[in-house]
This record gives sequence, C-alpha cells and structure tokens, in this order.
Amino acid sequence: AELNYRAIDKTLACLNKVEVPAVLDAAAGESQVIAAAQVSDFVRKLTIPLIAGKGDTLPVSLFPADGTWPTGTAKYEKRNLALQIPVLETDLCTQCGKCVFVCPHSAIRAKAFPAELAEAAPPTFKTMKIRSKDYPADWKMSYQVAPEDCTGCTLCVEVCPIRDKSNVSRKALNMAEQPPLRAAEAANWEFFLKLPDYDRKLAKRTTLPGAMLLPPLFEFSGACVGCGETPYIRLATQLFGDRMLVANATGCSSIYGGNLPTTPYAKDAEGRGPAWNNSLFEDNAEFGLGMRLATDQLAAAARTQLKALALEIGDELVAALLDADQSSEAGIHEQRERIALLQAKLSHLATPAAEQLSAVAEYLIRRSVWIIGGDGWAYDIGFGGLDHVLSSGEDVNILVLDTEVYSNTGGQNSKATPRGAVAKFAAGGQPNRKKDLARIAMDYENVFVAKVAYGAKDTHTLKAFLDAESYPGVSIIIAYSPCIAHGVDMSHNHRQQDLAVKSGHWPLLRYDPRLREQGKNPMSVDSAAPSIPFREFARNEARFTVLERQHPETAERFMVQAEKDARLRHQEYLELAEMALPEAEIAKKAEEAGAPQETPNA
Repeated sequence: AELNYRAIDKTLACLNKVEVPAVLDAAAGESQVIAAAQVSDFVRKLTIPLIAGKGDTLPVSLFPADGTWPTGTAKYEKRNLALQIPVLETDLCTQCGKCVFVCPHSAIRAKAFPAELAEAAPPTFKTMKIRSKDYPADWKMSYQVAPEDCTGCTLCVEVCPIRDKSNVSRKALNMAEQPPLRAAEAANWEFFLKLPDYDRKLAKRTTLPGAMLLPPLFEFSGACVGCGETPYIRLATQLFGDRMLVANATGCSSIYGGNLPTTPYAKDAEGRGPAWNNSLFEDNAEFGLGMRLATDQLAAAARTQLKALALEIGDELVAALLDADQSSEAGIHEQRERIALLQAKLSHLATPAAEQLSAVAEYLIRRSVWIIGGDGWAYDIGFGGLDHVLSSGEDVNILVLDTEVYSNTGGQNSKATPRGAVAKFAAGGQPNRKKDLARIAMDYENVFVAKVAYGAKDTHTLKAFLDAESYPGVSIIIAYSPCIAHGVDMSHNHRQQDLAVKSGHWPLLRYDPRLREQGKNPMSVDSAAPSIPFREFARNEARFTVLERQHPETAERFMVQAEKDARLRHQEYLELAEMALPEAEIAKKAEEAGAPQETPNA
C-alpha cells in the first residue's frame, strides 16, 4: 500500500499544465502522413483518409470486395513516436550491420553504392568509404535512420560493439534528441530511399553485413517498442521476401502484420514482395500447407503446358525453364529473365493455349512458403495441424515466434511457459517443464529444426534461416522472442536473450537431415554448456520475481527445479549430437573386420 501512495504522490508532483489553443491548426488533428508526390489511387482515396481518422466519411464501395489489400502502405503513416533517435558516428563505424539486424521496426538500414551517387545528397547525409573488399574500392556505405518511423527503443545502440577508446561512453551509434534532427534526417531518409538497392544476386547473404544490404520487405509495424518477434520476420523478408508466401496464425504477428488501414509487408523496387494472409488460430499450419500444394499444382500445370507448346516456344528455352537450378539468388534471377522471354513469345502467339500458360508461367519460379505464428498457436491450439504438417514432407518453412506465453490475448499460460513463471491461469507459477517442440519435430528425422535467439548469436540465426529455407522439405525455426509480458524493460531485450542462452534455458541448436546422407550426425548444439545459474536470467523478469515476493518457498522450489531442467536439457541435446549414426558404426565395424561394406536398408 505504501508503494501505491508514493506513486500517487510522485504523480501529483510531476503534473504540468498544458496550454490548449482556442483554435486548432487544421493539420493538428490528423496523423502525420508522408508527403509523396505520387501515390496510387487506392492510397490516396482510402489509405490516407483512414490514417487521418476519416473512415466514417468513406463509401463502402472503396473497400476491397475480396479482402485483398495492397502491401507497402505502412510507410505512409508517420507515427513520430521517438523522443530520441540513433545518430551515426562515421569515424567509429565498422559497417558490421548489427544495428540493421536488430531493429524491430526496420527503421535503420544500410546501402552500398557508387560514390558519385552521393554528390546530390543533402548536406547532413552521412557516408563512409566502404571497408569490405567484397565491393568496389570507390564505393560508399551509408547507414540511415527513418526519424519519424523509429520508436526510440535503443536496441541498435545497445548492440553496437564499437566504442571510442578515448571516450568509452561514445559508440558508433548514440541516441540524441529527435526534434532538432527530425527535418534534416527526414530529408536524408528520402534521399537514402532513392539510392539503388544492392543487386540481390551479388549480395553476400551468408554474412551479416552482406545480408543487411538487402531491403527489408517488412517495415514500420505497429509492434511494441523493442519487440522480440519482428526482427525474425524482417530477416526472412530480406532473404526471401521477393518470392515469399506467408500464412500467419492469429496472434501478435497477425495484428501488427495486418493492422489495417496499413500493412508493414512491403515491395521491392521491382514491385515484388511477400503475399501475406491470416488464417484461424487453429488451422494456420494446414492453411500454409495448402499454399504449398496449390503453388506446386500450378507449377506442374505450367510445366505440362510448356511442354505442349515446345514447338512454338523453342526447345532450348523450354529445356532451360524446366531444368533451371534455382538453389541460389543468381539462379532465381536467371529464371525470371527466362520467364520474361517466355511471356514475350506467348504474347506474340495470342492463342488460348498461350494465354493459359501465360497465366501460370510465374509459378515456374521457386516460391518460399512460410507458416508463421506464436507459441500459443504452435505449442497449443494449432499443434495438431502443426504436427500434421511436420509429418508431410512438403517444402514449407515454419517460424515459431516463442514468447513463452499467449502474448496477444493478455499473457495467458501456454505449454511453452517455463517452469516457475507466473501467467494468467498459472498465478502460482507454471509447475511443469516447458514442452520441447524441437525434440518432437526431430523425431520425424526428415524435418530441419533450429532453435535460435538473434540477440545471443546473430550469425547463428542468419545461418539457420538460410539453411532452413534451402532444405527441400519441412523446416521449423523456433525463435526466442522476449516480450513485454515477461515483465522486463524491452531495452534489455538482447541481454535477456543472451542470459537465456548462457543459463541453458534456451540452448541453440540445428538438426539438418542432409548431414545424415553424408554419414554425419544431423544434430549440432551451437551454444556452450550453461555457464550461469538459471536464477541469474530469471531475476530480471517479473514473471519469475513476482512469485518470489508472494510465495518465496514455492518460488525457490521452482527455481531449483528449473536449474536442473536447463542443465538436463542441454545434456540431453549434447548426447544426441555426440551419438554415432548406426550407418557409421556398421561401416566402421566392417572396415575393421576387412569385410566389404554394404549400404544398410533405410
């Protein structure tokens, strides 16, 4: 009670009078909307009036009858939330790309470009000579913030690894007051957007700096400040977004993913971007599987029709389209060029058969299907469908944004909630060990599995996404996603991820069935044995500490057991990773005996 009284007293002491003008400026009651010389009729007639709060004045006829909304519209809504924004110090920056990688709202970005393109830049636009030898020596690098889209979460500054040796408080990125910088940085942002994106087929996607040059196709969402989920989605769109189909389970990711009248999913300079849809909570996995099966059927129809028109199109082009290697960005680019050539030929044929092929020709380009949702969907309500998809063998990618609680609906207990954590319907602390979704998926032996935490090991996360998408079967990435429901200041998001890994609460791993074909163990544990007590991680989060205040004996019992859980889980994973494969053992014994080796039955 005393704390409540003190809070009230401090509130009264901090009250300030705000003078309200007798007449409001005409623009004051409207949202700040980006000044764009050219916008589509849809944006001009529907999106911008809705942003401005004038939805009641719009006729129903303007709304899409089929529920399909254009993407790339979040950029028109300037929320202007941040009191402070990051400022780059070019003399310190090593161009590592970490700030871009961790930004939850895609508000800070990188571009590499020829030096002469910077000649027309605003006077305050910052560039650096490019450091990497992967690019021409005379090129420039720029890191730029969108001042009206940044939320001021400070995560980019927190992750920045470079400090001034003569002044350790000065980093390569530092927060500064936004109002004095807003106008100049907005002009810099507009110039930055006009610079060309780096060529996708040349980008070194296996490195963090190289991957972060790819434009994010998920931007400026309405997610919480410092959200632990959105960096994973943004990363997927950077790597695969120009050919991505998304099935999104209802939850936080569907709310900020389809928060109309704008949507954060966007398009690149070529007009390509993720096709996003939201399904019911309980059937999203099946919904995404249906996307995969549908695109496969359309691709099969295109191949059949292509063969039937081989004489008119030309055997050489038909063979190239059918046999295309699309395992790399360069291969996908070449296939797109072939499709353009095919469409040109079909337009000259002008026959019903040519029109039918033209309608499905785009499906000859490999699609990347992603099934996305939270732990409430994946561990609980949608688990039956998820398990069905895991067993299907189809080429789909599953991204589980694991906040360990039903975040969107108010913080209810889920099967992902760890032992000892307090949540709604678990006010006395979750008494059971967390469900091990990774182990369940690994039991199928033909599913690619990864557990990642981008704030603990960013390169591991990048590699897991690349490996998962390249796997020609089911892949599942279980991503640790700190949430405000944990009762933690989200500016400490990365610290909590790091502590979760170091305590053994969240071991990092990959299970790649392709390694089995090479005679190697498909399982690898990519984090060290627990090096700190579990309580060192848990003591920073209210979901654990509230029980300690209310029921200290129960909390201590759970804490001891959770410590055992973490160490046992890591040991179990390690034992799996160190096991010799039966095939390898058979081959070894045969070699020792001098007997001819035979391939064992599967």
